[in-house]
Amino acid sequence: MDLVFIEDLRIQTVIGVFDWEREITQTVSLDLQMAFDISAAAASDDIADTLDYKAVSKRLIQFVEGSEFQLVEALAEHCAAIVLEEFPVSWVYLKLSKPGAVRGSSAVGVIIERGTKQPRTAR
Repeated sequence: MDLVFIEDLRIQTVIGVFDWEREITQTVSLDLQMAFDISAAAASDDIADTLDYKAVSKRLIQFVEGSEFQLVEALAEHCAAIVLEEFPVSWVYLKLSKPGAVRGSSAVGVIIERGTKQPRTAR
């Protein structure tokens, strides 16, 4: 299985359960790995044959910036669903971090996997 990844996609959004968190934007960071067979793109060297990680990033930025979730769990679930429903991937690993949320740690958050990992078939 091939993976296309995006690391540390930082997005400003309203996230949190406390009243003060509902009045400001905070940064969340997304790390994604997406199952996608890159063999056609490798052979053709044509962007039309690959997973457009810029399009994935732009879609997630648009969604997250406009959202107002309380929990990182809910935001992560919705982001994973967008990737699976709108892009040609069968599986997504998504790490959603909330930097600075807990004093003494660089970030907290959740890691989820959704979809079905498909092993590569022999060629």
